[in-house]
Amino acid sequence: MLTYPEFEPAIVSFGPLAIRWYGLMYLIGFAGGWWLGRVRARQPNSGWQPREVDDLVFYIGLGTILGGRLGYTLFYNFPVFLEDPVELLRIWRGGMSFHGGFLGVMAALWLFKRRYRKDYWQVVDFIAPFVPIGLGAGRLGNFINGELWGSFTTLPWGMQLPCDNAAYSQQFCGGATTGLSPPVHPSQLYEFLLEGVALFVILWVFSSRPRPTMAVSGVFALGYGVFRFAVEFVRLPDQHIGYLAFDWLTMGHVLSTPLILVGLILLWLAYGRAQPVVQPQPNRSKK
Repeated sequence: MLTYPEFEPAIVSFGPLAIRWYGLMYLIGFAGGWWLGRVRARQPNSGWQPREVDDLVFYIGLGTILGGRLGYTLFYNFPVFLEDPVELLRIWRGGMSFHGGFLGVMAALWLFKRRYRKDYWQVVDFIAPFVPIGLGAGRLGNFINGELWGSFTTLPWGMQLPCDNAAYSQQFCGGATTGLSPPVHPSQLYEFLLEGVALFVILWVFSSRPRPTMAVSGVFALGYGVFRFAVEFVRLPDQHIGYLAFDWLTMGHVLSTPLILVGLILLWLAYGRAQPVVQPQPNRSKK
């Protein structure tokens, strides 16, 4: 078994200011997506300009942060929001939802496509291969923060948690304040490998050749939905929500199911109706 190496939440502090690991992970995700987007934009006949990618990352950043925070508050912390609506603005307390961020990004992309007069699904297909960079970085941030652990396991890579940490004492150590907990699934690392590494490789290879409109978006939605749904079987639900039914159904299952269905529908629209590949359009952005 492995012992969890506790990390300091801040990498470095300057008085009241601190650079935190989780913030660094977000920066890595956005920077990695921006760099890869510019690489793809420079390819012949891509239909994109590198400066358009710069603006696109700005739109995505706003959608991710606003949608992710709103989604977490409404999906996972709604009772607290009802008691204190200002909780929505307290982003320094943490709490981000992928599904909320996903909806926020979809809205931001709609605004972007209006600004640059591009086809909506052309924009979504373009950015889909870069999203796993941010997803993987975010899961590493969860691991470093010591949050979102899985259930108990006997597998050799199970992580034992320090019982002197108040966050683990009751949930994993039976109230003990010394020693180590029984090993648990490092579900954050499972998600890093599946939603980050595996999904990136699948999408990068798949999108390296021309595909029908909506096909790349469909593979992303289906891939993420399936991977997240699978990991939810070993990832513990939020304590204030618990299992929704059957002692295994979680909010993550519920929110991932529509993504699986959307992915299947997009792939059917892309291939089942024999939709032709849309050639990139020349830049017609407003001046």
